[in-house]
Amino acid sequence: MNTDSPLKAIQPPADEQAWAVRARRQFEAEQLLYAYVEYIDDDRLEELPELFTEDGSYQIISRENVERGLPAPTMGCSNRNMLIDRIVSLRHANIYSQHAYRHVLSNVRVKAMEGDEALVQSNYVVMATRGDGIARVYSTGKYVDRLVFEEDGPKFKQKRVIFDTQLIDTLLVRPL
Repeated sequence: MNTDSPLKAIQPPADEQAWAVRARRQFEAEQLLYAYVEYIDDDRLEELPELFTEDGSYQIISRENVERGLPAPTMGCSNRNMLIDRIVSLRHANIYSQHAYRHVLSNVRVKAMEGDEALVQSNYVVMATRGDGIARVYSTGKYVDRLVFEEDGPKFKQKRVIFDTQLIDTLLVRPL
C-alpha cells in the first residue's frame, strides 16, 4: 500500500464501482472506530476483542518511540487472546482508581486500500473523569489501523495507538 502522498489518499477512484467500494470502506472503517471507542467509554471492554481478528494486534506506543524507531510499546497485545487476558486481569486482578473515559475522534481517513485490507488513520482525544468529578485531557494522539474487511464486517488486524506526550499522567490500565 502506497501512503507516501496524502493527496493520493483523497483522489476519487476513476470508475463508479471503485468509488462505491471506497465510500463503503470509509463508512465501515468509521463505524468500527466508533464501536471501538463506544465500548471503552461505556465500560464494555469485554466486547472489544470481537472487533479484532484472531491474530489482531493492539499496541499503545509514544510518538517519540515511533519517530526514533524504538519498537517498545507502553502496552502491547500480539493477538486477540492476549487482549482478552488483559481485560480479565483489569477486571479481576488490577487495583486502580475508578475513572471514566470519553473519546473524541476526528479526521478518520482511509489512507490506502489493497484487496480486502485498508490502512486507516484518525486522531483522538481522551478525556478522563476521576472520582473528583473533574474531566481532564488524559491522552491525545492518533490511531493507525490496518483493517481487514470480512463478510461480517471490518476488523482490526493491527491497531496502533500513538500518543503525543512522552508519558501518561497516571497508570495506563484501560485501552485508549
